[in-house]
Amino acid sequence: MKHLLKMLDLSTEEIIDILNLADQLKYELKHGIDHPHLKGKTLGMIFQKASTRTRVSFETGMVQLGGYPLFLSSNDLQIGRGEPVQDTARVLSRYLDGIMIRTFEQKEVEDLAKYGSIPIINGLTDFCHPCQVLADLMTIREFKGSFDGLKMTFIGDGNNMANSLIVGGLKVGMAVSVACPNDYQPPKEILDFAAEYDCFELTDSPAQAAKDSDILITDVWASMGQESEAEKRRAAFAGYQINDELMAAAEPDAVVLHCLPAHREEEITEKVFEAHANEIFEEAENRLHAQKAVMVKLMA
Repeated sequence: MKHLLKMLDLSTEEIIDILNLADQLKYELKHGIDHPHLKGKTLGMIFQKASTRTRVSFETGMVQLGGYPLFLSSNDLQIGRGEPVQDTARVLSRYLDGIMIRTFEQKEVEDLAKYGSIPIINGLTDFCHPCQVLADLMTIREFKGSFDGLKMTFIGDGNNMANSLIVGGLKVGMAVSVACPNDYQPPKEILDFAAEYDCFELTDSPAQAAKDSDILITDVWASMGQESEAEKRRAAFAGYQINDELMAAAEPDAVVLHCLPAHREEEITEKVFEAHANEIFEEAENRLHAQKAVMVKLMA
């Protein structure tokens, strides 16, 4: 494991290793045990998309590991003014010990890894969100004990979250069901991967996807960069809401997760969100621990 570019690149063993280390680092933090694994190391954080959880969790995590986080807005970098990614990658590789980037195109992340000589971490692209899904898997295992025999359901847009959840969920052994409108399904690359598993289901029926599910997950209907499509998407996703009716189809002890920010009364009702707020905010906290584990694996 040289980089974290997408969930497709990780083996099952690598995912479990990251989760085990994340659990350990979380335990140590809660019990006041220092873990300066990255003392003297510097992480550059390139942001071309706004962020709350990604920025705060990476910055805090790097400090807790004894390193130094460096916030790099695309507005302040030459990459934002036309410098080729390959030049930026080769320059930053001479200054830093690792780069986290939150951007639009997956190719930009892949190019940083191709031309740079330091670990690259994908903090989010339009194609995938591996850091979030590692935190999701960590949370599922915390609440359920293991992944054995579990069914995980995603309701909504076949977006970066759906893509990474499908791959991550199947790789750790869960059954995965996804409900999307027909015009908003995950891309062919993800569906081709999922087709190798008998325990994958893609449907346009949220009720069918949620049936007997142990974990229900959703995301906003219009992601960053899709604001102009908001009204169109609101119409397309009108029936794709996690609500009391959908919860009734799932297992009685089903966990509900949301990567945040949430648009209450759109993809999830206020009632369901608040009933499962403990799970959702534990999931948000676990971004810190999962990402620390990734940084230790890549940079220590």
